Amino acid sequence: MTIERARRYGFVASDGTELRYEVDDFTPPWTQPETIILMHAAMGSSRRFHHWVPALSGQYRVVRPDLRGHGTSEASPKETVTIDRLAQDFLELMDHLGLERAHVVGSSTGGIIGMRAALEHSDRFLSLSSFVAIPGLSPSVNHVDYDEWKTGLVAEGVESFLKRTAKQRFHLDQVDPGFVDWFCCESGRNDASFLADFVHMMTGFDFSDRLPEISCPCLFVVASGDPVHSMDNYEVLKRVPDHRFVVFENMPHNITDAVPERCLAELIPFLDSFAGRAKAQANSSTATPQST
Repeated sequence: MTIERARRYGFVASDGTELRYEVDDFTPPWTQPETIILMHAAMGSSRRFHHWVPALSGQYRVVRPDLRGHGTSEASPKETVTIDRLAQDFLELMDHLGLERAHVVGSSTGGIIGMRAALEHSDRFLSLSSFVAIPGLSPSVNHVDYDEWKTGLVAEGVESFLKRTAKQRFHLDQVDPGFVDWFCCESGRNDASFLADFVHMMTGFDFSDRLPEISCPCLFVVASGDPVHSMDNYEVLKRVPDHRFVVFENMPHNITDAVPERCLAELIPFLDSFAGRAKAQANSSTATPQST
């Protein structure tokens, strides 16, 4: 299909679920830009990346999907929502767009989905950038009580639950109160029961032992003050052979929302390094041999 700029689209996944995505493309129309797929966190939507679009969409075609059951994408029965299904949704989106390869950026759950897809399909990734994500939310190694999350989501509703637990996600004295209200309200558009089941599903796997199978270049940005994951959780990411590991000291979990400029300051040079490699390879392949 032809991707146009700043439009919302949809496709039907192989299990019949309708999934939606946004495209932001402000690259020169005579160029062939690479594509970046931005994968949002659980309880959110593609709108969480609103601040990232201006910085990226002039150089890259930016695709922002809504995960199933999030944003404008259709939900499916809870027994069908697995990490493998979410990874399959991502790969089917790439197929739908006619993309052989793309740069992939994931926030929290979005990063977990990216890692899971890269286990078998690293060849589809130009790169993978993962922010505050670990390879499975095993309750035994985390700080927060996920059972309390599941109960709170249903009993209080998504918006009220997120307002009550906002300090797990932000330094409230360092972010605009209006932003926190928007964040909670926007997430509140999602169904609480679906999200409770989603959280339960995300605590049921751990593929840490398989991380060495990821062969694409990776950027891992983590937060040392994260109450959701400990630094021990994050250290396992170093098992990926080709990676950069960046720590935001004393930051809470939602760095992609609270400090997008700082995240982009790590991401953009990482992406630019691939453009430099491609240019060097092109120059090498076209260089005229010197006579001796």
